[in-house]
Amino acid sequence: MKNSTTKTNIKNLQKEAIQLLQNLISTQSFSSEEDETAILISDYLKKYEIDFKRSNNNVWATNLHFDENKPTILLNSHHDTVKPNKGYTRNPFEPTIEDGKLFGLGSNDAGGSLVSLLATFVHFYKEPNLNYNLLIAATGEEESSGKNGLCGLLKELPKIDFAIVGEPTHMQLAIAEKGLLVIDGYAQGIAGHAAHENTKNAIYEALEDIFYLKNYEFPKISPLLGKVKISVTQINAGEQHNVVPASCHFVVDVRFNELYTNREIFEFLNQNTKSKLVARSFNLNSSGIDISHPIVQAGIDLGRTTYGSPTLSDQAVLSCPSLKMGAGDSLRSHSADEFIFIDEINEAIEIYIQLLSKII
Repeated sequence: MKNSTTKTNIKNLQKEAIQLLQNLISTQSFSSEEDETAILISDYLKKYEIDFKRSNNNVWATNLHFDENKPTILLNSHHDTVKPNKGYTRNPFEPTIEDGKLFGLGSNDAGGSLVSLLATFVHFYKEPNLNYNLLIAATGEEESSGKNGLCGLLKELPKIDFAIVGEPTHMQLAIAEKGLLVIDGYAQGIAGHAAHENTKNAIYEALEDIFYLKNYEFPKISPLLGKVKISVTQINAGEQHNVVPASCHFVVDVRFNELYTNREIFEFLNQNTKSKLVARSFNLNSSGIDISHPIVQAGIDLGRTTYGSPTLSDQAVLSCPSLKMGAGDSLRSHSADEFIFIDEINEAIEIYIQLLSKII
């Protein structure tokens, strides 16, 4: 009878998770504008009589029998979205289901993971005598790496021993994630008329550094995350065709593995280029979890595979071991006519529950 009841409860959770995701899709929630989706999530928790707290647009709660003497697992995903790109052929805020696909902005990144983690938290919320506490945090500003998202919320949360971060991974185990370092480069030249000799064109000065960045390879290669990847993604200089510019600004995107810190990367590049380099932040570190960790081993026992992820998530602001795992496909994130399969959400809820049941 218990197994039958559990299956029925899970089916109800799956159904209501999909309804919640449809409500989230139909509600605009660009980064730092997530007020209304925070209300939807709060209402979802109220329905299950779950005490929660809200800080800015972050909504969080602990399990009913929280015990500060026990270790705590953070379940985290975000409810903000990027703005829809111009390639959309559908209304991004209209949650439609066709051929088993739920379409809509934020459905895949990371709505499917978020509602699956919320359903999982509800499933375990009233369970007594757990080995771990559970802490759910539905956070904002992930897409913009904002200070009022998980980064700002951490100081209000209980001590976290490890985290599961919900992002689209096909429910496989991303046990490592590359960090991000964004650098502004400023090359200086001497302004002059284009018809005259000018030996210090700021664009040419910048190009020397840009070609260095294009060709340099950091020697340490991670078995999980591969090489450090350096990309120059923006450049701006000059205002008139006949004036040699005195300055050139370019932007460098560095995705680095766990074998380097962001400060190591910056200091090396700063010493080996002529332009003035300014790091925007040193907060977005590489992150991960040891393959021997109980949660990873539980996932492997369930037939999940491990890999290293090149994309950034809120893992970057966590100082504890963290696992990235969620419903959907990372390749669909930020794409036009974004979608997630209904079956992916149903499967995610089942796998999350099975995974945590092995350790808690």
